[in-house]
Amino acid sequence: MSFVPTTMYYASAAINAISIPGHIIFGINQVDPAIATIPSDEKHALGKATATTAWDMVNALLAASALLNIQWSRLGVRTLEEKAIIGATVLAGTLTGWRYFKVRSMPIIVDNCKATKAPAPFSHPKGPCYDPETIVLTWDGPLDPENPINWPNWKKCGVVGIGLFATFIALMNGTIITTAHYAIDEAFNIDESTFPHSYWPVTSWGIGGALFSLFLLPVMEDFGIRYVFLVVYLIYICFLIPTGVAQNFATLIVTRFFSGGCVAILANTVAGIISNVFVGNRARTVPMSMYITTYVVSSSMGPVVGASIFQFLSWRWIGYSQLIWTGVFFPLFIFALPETRGSAILRARAQKLRKEGKKTYTQDELDTTSVLKVVLKSVQRPLYMFCTESVVFVATMWSAFSMGTIYLFTQSAEQVFVELHGFDAVQSGYVQVAIVIGEILGWIFCLLTNRWYYNSALRNTEIPGTEIPEARLYQALAGGLVGVTGGMFVYAWTSYTFIPWIAPAIGLAMVGAGSTCVLVSIANYLVDAYSKYAGSAVGAIGLGENVFIAFLPMAAQSMYANLGFQ
Repeated sequence: MSFVPTTMYYASAAINAISIPGHIIFGINQVDPAIATIPSDEKHALGKATATTAWDMVNALLAASALLNIQWSRLGVRTLEEKAIIGATVLAGTLTGWRYFKVRSMPIIVDNCKATKAPAPFSHPKGPCYDPETIVLTWDGPLDPENPINWPNWKKCGVVGIGLFATFIALMNGTIITTAHYAIDEAFNIDESTFPHSYWPVTSWGIGGALFSLFLLPVMEDFGIRYVFLVVYLIYICFLIPTGVAQNFATLIVTRFFSGGCVAILANTVAGIISNVFVGNRARTVPMSMYITTYVVSSSMGPVVGASIFQFLSWRWIGYSQLIWTGVFFPLFIFALPETRGSAILRARAQKLRKEGKKTYTQDELDTTSVLKVVLKSVQRPLYMFCTESVVFVATMWSAFSMGTIYLFTQSAEQVFVELHGFDAVQSGYVQVAIVIGEILGWIFCLLTNRWYYNSALRNTEIPGTEIPEARLYQALAGGLVGVTGGMFVYAWTSYTFIPWIAPAIGLAMVGAGSTCVLVSIANYLVDAYSKYAGSAVGAIGLGENVFIAFLPMAAQSMYANLGFQ
């Protein structure tokens, strides 16, 4: 080793070794109430906490230096002395890392906090304690006008309508680019003779939606609906720019990944608006069905809108057009979309009172949880329910297949109508409006048959007067059998050159109607059946749907090439 690396090597090892006793002693004095003697002055305690944090940061850096030492060892450190020093540095780094994460999860004891008048234990912003002067803020009675559940119906409907409009214009992003895939292939020299590489932008979009919903959405919930929506919407606008200006295929795929993640968060935020303003399974039935229908209609409208743009302009204008209309409607969401999460409204009240000198906090502020725990919980519970709850597993697979089928037809429709009926790429995009018509008809069918669910309360002997959750599935059974299965048979058996193109288009409409019935029915059923853990159950479905969206349509080309259209 040269002189400089050798000097740094020994210095790092020595500092790490010297730091261990002081680190452990100082940490114990700060954390363990059986050993520590902590002054009653709160500022002194907080000062020591700050010092401990700084000490942890220094030692964390020293732990990183231990890893560098290992890298130096790979360059020729082989003597016994050098191996011993490497062992000491690794040990120091390990103890440092353990101490860092261990201390962060242990409380800082401040002995002037007394459990005298506080209604419940909480984590005070200045240390875990009972503060007799702290006020836990709640609503001003059950009829508080600022509580979203007490808003007048016109305001609730207006807010939900704005959210549904945002869902519609955002979710088209998933499929709007599919119509122009031939032009994209030519622009980036992509060969699709053996594999549909042009679908990678949609695949990356679906993967981004799955991961962002799973890992980031739970963390963002604490910030409120309005703040998260506006920030994510603005980020989404930024990621639309590369769609039009991308100079290579990789740029398009990567930016589509982030666009899909942003759209997934926006869509889930709108679903949160519905649950915030409407209380009760019956009250949420129609708004949730409208939300899910908007979700699928927007996805199916993507190729139609993309075709209308691509017919007159280049494929890059698909991205530019989205950028224009999302930017134009951004002020609407700024001024017309209020905060609907009750905890965020209360938090704003509490912050205003704290500025006036009052020690007022909401229960959510007091019951703070680390970001890591929130993320782990949001990831573990949906996966756990998917693997252990047979109902969640079957519902997820059923719903995911229905959603994946809708995206599958964005690929197969072009093959069928171009090769059998002589359509061009633009015309094959227009014909997919048949799926949209079917989805709207499926939603109307759900509205007309909601009485099947409402009437189930009359025969509920276990909880009289309460609707039976399983009654939601009547719509899914009818839609899945007649719509999805029947529509696929019609689509396949009419895929001949001598049969008019309207026949397979009717099959597409049947599949769209059936898929909508399945998606609406299953989502409502899981919310009813898993009321306390409905968010996790629906999260499992959302993850499954995004996975099927990402990968199922990639099989369309090889499936039709090897098996034929029939």
